[in-house]
Amino acid sequence: MTLTGWFIFFLIVQVIHFAATWKLYKIAGRKPWEALVPVYNAVILMKIIRRPWWWVILMFIPVVQLLILPVIWVETIRSFGRHSPVDTWLVVLTLGFYIFYVNYACDVTYIKDRSLKPRTEVGEWVSSILFAVVAATIVHTYFIQPFTIPTSSLEKTLLVGDFLFVSKFHYGARTPKTAVSFPMVHDKIPFLGIKSYTDWPKLPYFRFPGFEDVERNDIVVFNWPNDTVPYFGYKGPKYIKKPLDKKANYVKRCVGLPGDSLKITDGKVSIDGKDLILSDRAKPQYSYLVKGKGRSFNPRELMGRYDITEMPGLIDKKQRIWKFPSISDKSYQLFKDQINVAGIEKEITPSGKSSGRMFPQDAGLNWNRDQYGSLYIPKEGETVDLNSKTLPYYERLIEVYEGEELNHKQELKLRGDQVLMNGKPVEKYTFKQDYYFMMGDNRHNSLDSRFWGFVPATHIVGKPVFIWFSWDSNADGFFNKVRWERLFTTVKGEGKPISYFFYFLIALVIYLGYRTFKKRKKKGKKLKK
Repeated sequence: MTLTGWFIFFLIVQVIHFAATWKLYKIAGRKPWEALVPVYNAVILMKIIRRPWWWVILMFIPVVQLLILPVIWVETIRSFGRHSPVDTWLVVLTLGFYIFYVNYACDVTYIKDRSLKPRTEVGEWVSSILFAVVAATIVHTYFIQPFTIPTSSLEKTLLVGDFLFVSKFHYGARTPKTAVSFPMVHDKIPFLGIKSYTDWPKLPYFRFPGFEDVERNDIVVFNWPNDTVPYFGYKGPKYIKKPLDKKANYVKRCVGLPGDSLKITDGKVSIDGKDLILSDRAKPQYSYLVKGKGRSFNPRELMGRYDITEMPGLIDKKQRIWKFPSISDKSYQLFKDQINVAGIEKEITPSGKSSGRMFPQDAGLNWNRDQYGSLYIPKEGETVDLNSKTLPYYERLIEVYEGEELNHKQELKLRGDQVLMNGKPVEKYTFKQDYYFMMGDNRHNSLDSRFWGFVPATHIVGKPVFIWFSWDSNADGFFNKVRWERLFTTVKGEGKPISYFFYFLIALVIYLGYRTFKKRKKKGKKLKK
């Protein structure tokens, strides 16, 4: 729905509100016209139902409004004496239209000094839970969201089983595209396996100002551009069209910024002709072929000794050659001098050998995971030529990310070497937003921008800032499964991450001790009286 469409929809809602409540406003001692003025009518309604003015803000926050509106409907009819369970169910099930009946057909009196305390213990519980959900939804949507790491693409920096807090406000929180959605879940309702949202209505794209821009080497959470992931056991069609905020969440490292020219040679990334300098905590890994020597060659023992987290596989039993999926440069230097290692070779795909899976899926490029580019990363305001050679790079960007998702019609077709946009010849295109190139540190075990292309700025979700828990499912025993050294560590920084879990425990003990002391002191004063 366009901004114009939403404006018209908003005006229709105001007219419906006026028609349903003008008489009730009058009974409450207000002027009937006050029920018609947008926003002002909501402020007056809060006064009528004796609720704080800031509830008006909640009414305009996507998803949160779905929780608060039924409460306001119920509070409205109760302010005019309709307290029965039947009235409550009717106003909720009719989506507030029961208020029309109260407004026109009922002889009601305004209860000015109505008690706001729930009449039953169940009502009090419901009220507490509802507002806890509202608060959590606001935090989850606009400030901090918990995530977990499901794959090893960022191995060594983020581990499988890490539980993260991801900041939405660093890069600027987005408002949801889906106006009607189940709170605090992604695309499916847990256990039920059904969609958590409706496809209509959809809000226009909007992002609040952030405190910083995405920087090179930042680890970023983003929505996978190509809709539903056909991986992780997914067996459906390749793509399922989803709203922007309901696409699968990915976490990768940003190696290419808008305006960069990126190239990968023998697995090493260069930007504008210069080698990419990674942060201290980034430890790229590659697949290695290792030839064992002697019967004492034990891959499991070597994994623990050289900080290798992925299980190697025996690919040549006769030659005793093992494939280790992820060895860092530091581990390689130690590994190659191991007495039971006869030989070790990095598994680099040679130049000129096309894998056929690389973005932009053009076999004539002969690109692969280790030999890739050069590739220009589009930047907002920059103009590129459009022809038969450049179209594969930018077609989806223009049609979907800059077109359909931003409510623009931009259909591209190729006639010979001439590109047509909406049926008209076009030779150049100026981008409306920035794009990024994301890669995993586990270079040979990461499904990233090399395979599916650029990440639009609209798809940026947030920045991982804190690991609050970490679970190693391969370890034995509960205490061994918890990675204690990773609890309460920061994601960004230099040097080895420092755990603040011990300091947290100290602060918690002090806080609980202080609360206990205050309660005993208060109880002592009462006994003296």
